[in-house]
Amino acid sequence: MIHHLNFKHLRYFMVVAQEGSIVRACEKLNLTPQTISGQLKQLEHTLGVALLQKEGRKLILTDAGKQALDYAEQIFSMGESLQDQLRNPGQSVRLFSVGIADVLPKLVAYRLLEPALELDEPVRLECREGNMETLLADLATHRVDMVLTDRPVDAGFNIRAYNHLLGDCSMSMFAAPALAANYRENFPQSLQNAPLLMPTGDTMIGSSLQKWCDRHDIHPNIVVECVDHALLGTFGQAGKGVFCGPSVLEPHIERQFSVESIGRIDSIRERFYAISLERRIRHPGVLAVTNSARRILFEDREQPASDASR
Repeated sequence: MIHHLNFKHLRYFMVVAQEGSIVRACEKLNLTPQTISGQLKQLEHTLGVALLQKEGRKLILTDAGKQALDYAEQIFSMGESLQDQLRNPGQSVRLFSVGIADVLPKLVAYRLLEPALELDEPVRLECREGNMETLLADLATHRVDMVLTDRPVDAGFNIRAYNHLLGDCSMSMFAAPALAANYRENFPQSLQNAPLLMPTGDTMIGSSLQKWCDRHDIHPNIVVECVDHALLGTFGQAGKGVFCGPSVLEPHIERQFSVESIGRIDSIRERFYAISLERRIRHPGVLAVTNSARRILFEDREQPASDASR
């Protein structure tokens, strides 16, 4: 059990960890190396674990040190926010920190988050991008208020969290104008041997697309695989192949990447979730996202496509 944690020592540790050396931390804190070294030792003694270790001339964080740094950054960030709000009560802005899964299309993330910036109570939006595991760890330690992703959290993630389905839509295929006419005709059979820019197989949409191709005996030529939808769109804009995107965003994707839709696959559904630690949401930013998602992003956005395939 930890007694009498010295927050001054914790702050010195945080600065050393952020600066990467005691020498640079001394310059920032205007203290001697002996003072900082001594107080770091006291902190480690109090916590009962080593926080830093030498690797050549460098100081690196131990696993316990990484955990301590996460908490220290949260503690002092909250302290600064408290001071700001108490000093300027009429100008206080609530922080809304959101984890965005790297598989989520940026246009979807923007459309989902936009309502949070239009609240009567102003918020400062902080976005953290990463993989599902990292973002759920951030959620568990309250570094983020919500995670936006394309799949629900399940028992395999070892976190008690709640899934809020924001909506779903079909998938469309896009290509640069020079390629679009060739692949629009006789879609989706036209995808046989077509150059395909594909989400990786470990993503929900990549896995679904691969299964759909197998089910329809369609064998495209996969030329690029990556997680980032925007990068796939950039390759598509350059005429390197056909790529997929949410049908609900067809007009936006066509404008952003100067491409054309060549067809829609209604049987592949992209689903979008907000994950929170609360079953009954109270944070105004999270409420704005969950309450507005279907109305703003999904309601009446998809028009029937004559070339849709099942």
